[in-house]
Amino acid sequence: MAEIRRIGVLTSGGDCAGLNAVIRAVTHRARRAYGWKVFGILDGTMGLMDRPLRYRELDSEMFSGFDILRAGGTVLGTVNKGDPFAFPMADGSKTDRSLDFVDGFHSLELDALVVVGGDGSMRILKKLCDKGSIGMVGVPKTIDNDVHGTEYAVGFSTATNVVTEALDRLQATAASHHRVMILEVMGRDAGHIAVSAGIAGGADVILIPEIPYTLEGVAKRIREVQQEGRSHALIVVAEGVLTPEGERATVAYAGGQTRYGGISQYLSDRIAQDTGTETRVTILGHVQRGGIPSMRDRLLASAFGVHAVDLVAARKFGRMVAWQDRGVVDVPMEEVCIGPRSLDPNGTLVHAARGLGIYVGEVNAA
Repeated sequence: MAEIRRIGVLTSGGDCAGLNAVIRAVTHRARRAYGWKVFGILDGTMGLMDRPLRYRELDSEMFSGFDILRAGGTVLGTVNKGDPFAFPMADGSKTDRSLDFVDGFHSLELDALVVVGGDGSMRILKKLCDKGSIGMVGVPKTIDNDVHGTEYAVGFSTATNVVTEALDRLQATAASHHRVMILEVMGRDAGHIAVSAGIAGGADVILIPEIPYTLEGVAKRIREVQQEGRSHALIVVAEGVLTPEGERATVAYAGGQTRYGGISQYLSDRIAQDTGTETRVTILGHVQRGGIPSMRDRLLASAFGVHAVDLVAARKFGRMVAWQDRGVVDVPMEEVCIGPRSLDPNGTLVHAARGLGIYVGEVNAA
């Protein structure tokens, strides 16, 4: 069995805070403990698919002038579109470019690959690595916190901090103007951000994709707040929440892409009609992704990066590092690549929210 000398690391999918801390940890551990060379692949899978290859050798010295630990985003760049197995071409057709990725890996003479990504990226990259017999170790990252096998993913802590701060700021304006303030947050089809930040930020209503709701239920909670003597209310809604009629709110972008967005405006109009209360909408969007990573994300990223390199050294490929029971473990990739992890509608956080009087939907609302 050939000795490991050179490894690659790439970030894939949407950016988030803490990615650079993972890259730093992987580089430090690989070079200091094992004496390996580390190559950062630029722009995710595209760095190995493009010709010439796009990469940079990473070493500890490159981190001395620029404190990468505190930097948001990813210095390697990332992509969240362009499936290599059905890659969009200029003429509108799609072609399988997976072998370009495999050939790029071998051309760079890499011995293993550390992949930092969410559930979608993990699925694609596992398929790519299986096709090319590439030793792969995964590191979970996503503000949505919807990766199976881990209690927390890199990026989630910082995103929830941003949402909580937004609620703190909106509360003052809501109170001053006697308004209902609706905050729309990311999360796609999972309500982890909405529930965690909603509880921490003192929301009165939290709507998530996992639990059906009624407009009557929302209006009732707002009236209860008013009867308690408070002239304002805070609502948090996850971007993937459907209307009571089962329709999804989306926004169209140039190039034919559609993204979640707009459910907050729908709710604003209906709440104003049903309660006669003045409403305002705030959509945080990509503000949740950027900025300086929180302490928890830096810590998680550092522990994940070290453990990922140790897995490579032990040749334990096809696994993802994870956080369980207050420590770092690793789980088989097959247990990860099964789709996004939803919030448990009967779990601790939903129970806590209801115990605080927060409206989080109704079991029989569908």
